[in-house]
This record gives sequence, C-alpha cells and structure tokens, in this order.
Amino acid sequence: MTLKKPCFIVFGLLAVILVCLTAGCFPRGATVTEGQPSAGGVLRLYGIDPITLDPAISAEMTSHEYIVHIFSGLVRLDDELNIVPDIAESWDISADHRTYTFHLRRDVSFHDGKKVTAYDFQYSWERACNPATGSRSAATYLGDIRGADDVLTGRAKEISGVRVIDDYTLEVTVDAPIPYFLYKLTYPTAFVVDRANVAAGAEWWRKPNGTGAFRLKQWEKGSLLVLERNNRFYGEKAKLARVEFNLWGGIPMNMYETGEIDVAGVAAIYIDRVTDPAGPFSGELQVSPELSFSFIGFNTTRPPFDDLNVRKAFTMALDKDKIIALSFRNLVARADGILPPGLPGYNPDLAGLGYDVAGAREHVRRSRYGDSASLPPITFTTSGYGGAIGGYLEAIITQWRENLGVEVTVRQLEPDWFLYRIREEKDEMFDMGWVADYPHPQNFLEVLFHSSSENNFAGYASSAVDAILEEAGTEPDAEKSLELYRRAERLLVDDAACLPLWFGKNYVLVKPHVQGYRLNPLGFAWLNRVSVR
Repeated sequence: MTLKKPCFIVFGLLAVILVCLTAGCFPRGATVTEGQPSAGGVLRLYGIDPITLDPAISAEMTSHEYIVHIFSGLVRLDDELNIVPDIAESWDISADHRTYTFHLRRDVSFHDGKKVTAYDFQYSWERACNPATGSRSAATYLGDIRGADDVLTGRAKEISGVRVIDDYTLEVTVDAPIPYFLYKLTYPTAFVVDRANVAAGAEWWRKPNGTGAFRLKQWEKGSLLVLERNNRFYGEKAKLARVEFNLWGGIPMNMYETGEIDVAGVAAIYIDRVTDPAGPFSGELQVSPELSFSFIGFNTTRPPFDDLNVRKAFTMALDKDKIIALSFRNLVARADGILPPGLPGYNPDLAGLGYDVAGAREHVRRSRYGDSASLPPITFTTSGYGGAIGGYLEAIITQWRENLGVEVTVRQLEPDWFLYRIREEKDEMFDMGWVADYPHPQNFLEVLFHSSSENNFAGYASSAVDAILEEAGTEPDAEKSLELYRRAERLLVDDAACLPLWFGKNYVLVKPHVQGYRLNPLGFAWLNRVSVR
C-alpha cells in the first residue's frame, strides 16, 4: 500500500524506525504492560505517532499503518492482492470500460452508528480533490475520474464523473479505459470520511469517525495509541479487544525480549541471533517478500544531474553488492531495475548500468564538466534529526569519494515531514523508498517517473517514456501492456532516471501466543484477523 505510499525503506520494515535506531533518537515513552504475554484479546505493538489520520492527506506508511484499520473504501485487496468487495458489495463495468456502477452494502455505518451512503463517497472524493484540503495523493489515485482535474485545479467544486444514483448506488466514469482503476480505489485517498466529523475542525482526524474494523480509543502523543474493536464493523470483526501501540517506547528488539511488545521488526545487526536454531527466538521469525524499491533520486532539473553522463557516473561508481553485504547482511536484493520481484512486469534479465569505476570516470570526462573537480557542489537530502548519518548512506558517499573524487554534503529533513516536503526542499540528490500500493507496474513506473506525476520527486521528464507509459496504461491486452512497461523500465534504466539500490523483504519476530499476524507484500498485517492466547 502505502504510502503510497512512499516510505523510508531500509530493508522492508518501517524504515523510519530503523533510521532512528541507527541515530539513537528514540525517547522513552509509557510502557503499556510489561513482562507477561497479553491477555484478554490485547495485542501490543511498537509504533510511531502518525503524521495524520486524514485519509485524503496521508501519503506515507507510518500514518497508513493506522488509517487502514480505522477507515475503509469501496474495494480492498485480499491477501493475494486481488480486488475484492468492501463497502461496495458488487459493481458493474460498462462495455467501453469507462463507467463503473458500485452497489453499496446497506449494513455499513460509521463508528457512531450513522449509515454510510453513496453521498458520503461523493463528498469524500470531492473533498480530497479540493485544493483547500492540500492532498498530495488525490491527483494520483482519483485523477482518472472524469472532472477530477477540474476540482484539483480549482475550476469546479464537483467531480462530474461521480454521480449518485441513489443512497446505495454510485456511478463513476473515468477519462480512459484503464485496467488498474479499481486498484487505485484501494488506496486511503479513496476511503470514505464523515462530513460532520470533518466539520468539527482542522484536526478532526484526532477523533476520527471511521468505518474500519477498529476505532481510535486513545492517543497520547509520543506515548500510547490504542485501537479498540469496532463492534459495528460490517466485515470480519476483530478477534482482539484492542491493539496498544507503544509509541517511541525504546528499541523494539529490546522491548520484544522483555515482553513489552508482541511483534518486532528485525534489523540486520540482530539477524544472527534471531536465525540461530538453538537461540531464544527459534520459530518466531517471519520472513516475507515485500513489493518495495529503494533508490537514490537525482534532481534532474538543475546541475549537475541534468547531465546524463553525470547521472551514469554516480550510478556506475557504486558497488551495491558490497553495501548490501556489509550494511544489510544480504537481507535485501540488489536492484538493477525498478520493478521488484513478484510484481507483474518484473524482468529478471534486465541488466542495470553495473559497477564500473573506470566507466564511471569516463562518463564524468564525457560530461560538460570534463572532470570531477569541475562539478558544482552536491548536497544529498535525507531523513534525520541532524545527527550523524552512519550506515549505508555513509558507505555510499564514501564510495563516491573514493571512486569519483567528489565530496557530497548531507542535509537532513525532519523524518515526520520528509515525504511531504521533499519535492520543494530537495537538493541535488535524495534517498527514497516506495512500497507498492497495488500490484501493478503503473504504480512504480508511471507514478514515480511520468513527467506529470505528483510523486515524480526528481522532476524527471522524457517524452518517449511518457508516451510508452500512457500507451501501456490503456492497452487492453495484458501481455502487450506488460511488454510496454518493460520497455519503459529499460529506457528509465538507460537514462539513469534514478539510481536503483535494492528490493526489500520483511523480517519480523512474532510471539508464540499471537496467532494470525502476517505481513502482506504491501507491508501490512490485517489486525482484525489476529488473536492472542
């Protein structure tokens, strides 16, 4: 999902957590329950304060971790990432694949008992597209609806392609027949919100009246967030009475060992301990694939990375295999392209630019600068609190210094707002992670690299790539469409549109008394399916 949903992936699991682990920036928070396994249907997790609980605003994984349990939409993804009904019990698609008619369940209510109707979806989507809301995801996930662009640009208040037939029938018309439209409606931007709840004030989302399997019971910033079971939920009701997130409570691995939390992500430094068959964690480790991609973005709108040869030089001067082995203990897979393994369109034979120091230096000579000493100052924007960078980023910068003779300065943005400000505040380079919102190559290639995409943080633009992506998006033949996406990926790699780093996996410890906790390839666990003994 996501964060969209970009996120700071280190090797798959909530990278903001792991970045802060490296930097030592965790303040102590309240301890929920110590020492004993949870009882009475209580699951205890580590957490970070959400940046927002407004589905229209949220664009990162930290907030989505809570939003997907508090709110819901017309459709959702099942464990195999297939589209399945949610608030919409069924839908019809017109012969030209431009009009979708959704038939809503009649037993869905907000947490306060108020019935959900088609009018609530119309309001929610028009609110998300309204410029005053400030959404940075509405254009990506709702922009294909006819008339959405008029609302996004302030030319209209209503989305002409959204029509309420009656209380439980919603008709939606898109501009073009795109096969992945339903996938987009699984993203939080398309979730339904309560008009009266939103009218309560600018920070209405601190007391959200959602429709999900859980409701927000308590939120003490920097200390504790509690979700409790929504007994009005129309779907599979939660087995848990509540979920307690210990916010910023310490180092998750330590908290797991002392019994403060029931689930913990595993950083590379702990991998030997948790994989030891004779150790205390035997049988508790879950390893699951994640449709994620970490990369370095080049700001192609200004020197020196508006020069293709410079982008190629920095890409070829990096020994990713060495960094993966030393910094991540080979827990991630080297990325030569953009589409991760397991995603439709993934090309295992795609060759990247490769590690070639001599070739990298030759590209510098071919650039308009002629030599490394003539390159302008380069600053790398990353997430952090102003401390030492350490870890893989220090290794990357060291390799550029040794292989190209260039010095790169690092500037840190506050992690909470990194993703919301990187477009405006990026320097010459930045690091970025992306976890799939849905299993389609469009969600990586077009969303990140089309010249008009709001998530094209680097400002990359290629008319040739745009044309192929647009053709792929409307090609009705699935195999032909995937081949077009592979062509676009090949062009992006050859053009050094970004510097691919690695594809992630999730490594998670789960206590034996916890049943049904499984991370899906989007990096989430459906907590209503979890129980504790």
